[in-house]
Amino acid sequence: MIPVIDHIQITVKDLSIAEDFYDKFLPILGFDIKNKVNAFIEEHDFHVIEYSHDLLAFAITSPREAFKNNNINRRKPGALHHLAFKVNSRKEVDNAYQQLLKIGANIVLEPQIHPEYNENYYAVYFKDNQNIKYEILYNEK
Repeated sequence: MIPVIDHIQITVKDLSIAEDFYDKFLPILGFDIKNKVNAFIEEHDFHVIEYSHDLLAFAITSPREAFKNNNINRRKPGALHHLAFKVNSRKEVDNAYQQLLKIGANIVLEPQIHPEYNENYYAVYFKDNQNIKYEILYNEK
């Protein structure tokens, strides 16, 4: 078996605010915004916006009504701590960083080497407009 992720679905606090960010962020990773689909799935009580790519589908969903006022916290049990996207070079990390600045991402750590992982681990860390943390990294092996 080869562990390949087919799709990722993340619940956001406010879908209308999040959609604007993801419409700008996901093209940085190579997603074509024309492949975005919106749906409301009544039996699951959520609205989903899915962005498709040949290698991965990425979706954001609305919270259940009972949870809509909860705060996002990556340290809660069962929560997404952060999601890392691997790229092919340090230059791609640097280019992504410049684009992230333009779209208003909250930069947590600018692109840099992280020797705590290894001497070639180069990454930028940032959060979306709802406090969900992401990483774009290059790890030359």
